[in-house]
Formats: sequence, structure tokens, C-alpha cells
Amino acid sequence: MNLRRENVKMVGKLAVVAAGMFAFGYALVPIYKAICEMTGINVLALGERNLSGAPTSLPANTQVDTSRSITVEFDANSRGPWQFKPAQRSLQVHPGELTTVVYEFQNVQNRRMSAQAIPSYAPQQASKHFNKLECFCFQQYTLEPGEKKSWPVAFVIDPKLSRDVKTITLSYTFFEVGSKTPPAPVADASGRVATGVGA
Repeated sequence: MNLRRENVKMVGKLAVVAAGMFAFGYALVPIYKAICEMTGINVLALGERNLSGAPTSLPANTQVDTSRSITVEFDANSRGPWQFKPAQRSLQVHPGELTTVVYEFQNVQNRRMSAQAIPSYAPQQASKHFNKLECFCFQQYTLEPGEKKSWPVAFVIDPKLSRDVKTITLSYTFFEVGSKTPPAPVADASGRVATGVGA
């Protein structure tokens, strides 16, 4: 009789423990959300609250220097019979701001061609502060006759760029790879133009 009574007590205790564990597990999600919202470490809870249509204010990117703007001009040069141009000629950017522009290209020949673009900058001092995160100039492309392409250039201008620089020109020279059309001539350290003949 005592054994049966002990078994009933044990079952009761186990039932209470199981009910408590179930209640704790059920309450864990709202408790977690409340604690994380109070401490400010829960990005998911903020995202859910934004879905409700409430106005949001994102933290400002402290890497962007909004105190000044730089005019970036885009130029395109073709060393061959094709069409190559920027989708827009210039825009205003803040140093530290991620910006994307598009260059358009069309192979107007009746044959397949492979080509690559080489960038240059003016003034020259801007080149080390002009950081390209994505650029079609990183590789060669093969285009079929009449094929059109639009290629993005994503860049950030380093805020350390001198405040004296108000305008930067990003210029691309697009030339065919493996053809008789040579790339643009490049001056060596002495200022003499290297032709590649008799070097």
C-alpha cells in the first residue's frame, strides 16, 4: 500500500516537472525577444517590428563624409570599331559612399571579339583613393557580333582624399585582345612614350 502511494507521489511530481518544462519552453521565445529588445542586440525583432509598417530610422553610416561632395566624371575611349560609353556622364558622391554606375558596350562588327578595359584617373593622386569593389575592367570579355552588354562599376572614394580635389575623372580605354589594334601608348618613368618596338 505504501509502495503504491509512493508511486502516485512520484508520478505527480513528474507531471508537475513535465508541465513546468512545457510552460518554460512555450514562454522562452517571447522572453528572449523582450530581453533582446531591451538590450538592443536583437536584429530579428527589429526586422519583425519594421514589417508592421512602423517608421524606422537606420543608423547613419559613419564612414560617409557628408560634409563635402565630389564630382565624378565618366569617360570612355574605344581602340577599335565598337560602341562604348557610360550610361551617365557625371554624378555627385560623398567620400565613403558606395556608388554604382554602368558602362554600355556593343560589338558592332560581324565577328566575335574579345576585349578588355584599362582604367585611368585624373588627377593622378585620386587613383589610390578610388576603390573599385566591382568592375568590368577586372577581366576580359568575349562578345558575339552585334551583342550588347551593360557592366557595373561599384566604387567608394576614400574620405582621406585631399579636400583640394573637387572633381575626379574615371576614364576607360577599351581595346581588343589579340588583335592588331594596340592598347593606348603608355609613358615610362622618363616621360618617353613606349611603342613596344625595339624595346
